[in-house]
Amino acid sequence: MEHLKMQTADMADRNIEQIGALFPECLTERINSNGRVEQAIDFDKLRQLLAHDVVEGPEQRYQFTWPDKRAAIRLANTPTSKTLRPCRAESVDFDTTQNLYIEGDNLDVLKLLRENYLGKVKMIYIDPPYNTGNDFVYNDDFAQGKTEFEQRSGLFDEEGHQTIDPMQRNTEANGRFHTDWLNMIYPRLKVARDLLSDDGVIFISIDDNEVVNLKKVCDEIYGEQNFIDIFNWAKTETPENLSIKCRQIIEYVLCYQKKKDETRFRGVQKYSTSSNGLLNQPNPIGILKFPANVVRTKIPNGIIPAGKYGTDKYDIELLNDVEVKDGLFTKTFSLKAKFKWQQSYLDNELANGTIISIPTMKFSPAYEKLEYAPEVPTNLINSKVGVDTNENAGEYQLNLFDKKVFNFPKPVSLIKYLLGFLDNDTEDFIVLDFFSGSATTAEAVMQLNYEKPTSKRKYIMVQIAEDLYRSLAAASSKSQKEIIQNAIDLLTTLKRPVNLCELGKERIRRAGKKIKEENKDKEAIDRLDTGFRVLKLDSSNMADVYYTPAQTPIEQTLGFEAFEDNIKPDRTAEDLLFQVMPECNLPLSSRIEEREIHGKKVYAVDGNYLVACFDRDIDEQVITEIARMQPYYFVMRDASAATDNVLDNFDQIFNAYSKETIRRIL
Repeated sequence: MEHLKMQTADMADRNIEQIGALFPECLTERINSNGRVEQAIDFDKLRQLLAHDVVEGPEQRYQFTWPDKRAAIRLANTPTSKTLRPCRAESVDFDTTQNLYIEGDNLDVLKLLRENYLGKVKMIYIDPPYNTGNDFVYNDDFAQGKTEFEQRSGLFDEEGHQTIDPMQRNTEANGRFHTDWLNMIYPRLKVARDLLSDDGVIFISIDDNEVVNLKKVCDEIYGEQNFIDIFNWAKTETPENLSIKCRQIIEYVLCYQKKKDETRFRGVQKYSTSSNGLLNQPNPIGILKFPANVVRTKIPNGIIPAGKYGTDKYDIELLNDVEVKDGLFTKTFSLKAKFKWQQSYLDNELANGTIISIPTMKFSPAYEKLEYAPEVPTNLINSKVGVDTNENAGEYQLNLFDKKVFNFPKPVSLIKYLLGFLDNDTEDFIVLDFFSGSATTAEAVMQLNYEKPTSKRKYIMVQIAEDLYRSLAAASSKSQKEIIQNAIDLLTTLKRPVNLCELGKERIRRAGKKIKEENKDKEAIDRLDTGFRVLKLDSSNMADVYYTPAQTPIEQTLGFEAFEDNIKPDRTAEDLLFQVMPECNLPLSSRIEEREIHGKKVYAVDGNYLVACFDRDIDEQVITEIARMQPYYFVMRDASAATDNVLDNFDQIFNAYSKETIRRIL
């Protein structure tokens, strides 16, 4: 049997294989730093094949570069031996959910995901640090190797556990202000591209601090030919008057497709289906009746008489007098206009909690998005297409928490709107957010899955455990400090670690519970997946001797029974299983069944695709029963066999019952 590698692939090796397949004459061999022979590329020959005149050295040419860019590219390609350890206690519906919440440095997590999610993610949305001078970026060091940096800096102790916060404050006083941000974002976007399906799309929120640099980075990584657009999101209706030159109301959402095709983005549809499947057909009489104390408005208190209002485009007639008091229409009233909602559809939407607001007696903002929405979206995202502002997102927190606990969260409606561009009914529609923050993306996926039960979306959230006390100390305003303090108080009351991951997980729990409670009478609501499987990034489960037996001093192996056990003593069988799954090309959300065979714990993953047993003293009876299950993969520990006879008979047993099974040891 072969040993599992228990680390991600070296992407440089993969690239060499691909170039060698195209140009075999460019393959050569060399002696590496370990004194071993390895394949390499003869770049002189490759240059001759690719161009008549080679562009190199001081010759002038268009390029986008910065200090340490080459190191950032190498960092994206280097492998990692880290692992994702399951945490059942912090999960919701661990055994049945298809959603993942992963805690840890997103670069290492993306590399791990690349093993078994290569080309499988349909949509990526991220809201990375904007590099405003007040936020944190990842503490990636490029002046030395990443492993060397981690050892020297004290980021990890001898056991591989994280000891200091891997985030650093990037202030405008930093002489490498843009460089550090570019070095942070580049390798993450480069690895993320590998995860996208060929028709997959990435959306990146950003503001004017780095939008130009981000566009150039994405043009290089995703290809300028795959650029879709820069969408302009109206983040506020009441911009702060902090500038004497321009009051900003726009943030940007860059959009690229991995391989740009002719598929049309759908935008907001002219007709829609309500959450219970009620089709919204045109209203032939153009009259809707609104109940009292439901419709919100900013119109001052008073009586509004019946009559015609609006503009030439929006000709609306109020059929009876109506009273406004404290922001609500207090009497039942009817409107006549070119509505495409039927009365039954409106009643159903109101019953499901849809908010109807009428800002002015022109009425147009409330209905334009429903009646005149384009089939293909424009690059302006605002209330006319049903997308809220930052203020709305801030107030929305009060529906889940008693106080605001997130600074500047994105509105759920923004993510839902972007998700609506794509066909969400395809199998295995995976949404990835590797700057998860407030976990808005997770709630957006749950809401859309409820509203359209035929959709098959699942999410992967990735977030580093930012220390909220550190964020509190770095906050730049009184209001920001108050919100962070609210979050600290909440997590302290819940007796949870005070970090951003815990806050995000709590938000998902409450949002999922709220959806189910508010719709408990709806058909199939109990089948809605509001759970998530928590995984935490950690050092490898394997001892150093597993990776470098020749270089490991004998005294360091004595704690591991002199090579008989190469697994760290604090790791569980389920920890090992989750490090094995990526190498067997299994999603981390795969269904896991735990069985007992002759007193030994056996895991069956995704049916019998992978069967694993990490117990000791496995005998022929156990091996025979596992072989009869005919798994595609079988994995066990190197020191699992009860006797040498078991090892001698191992292949014979499998050849008798399941010859095609791929057998691996660790």
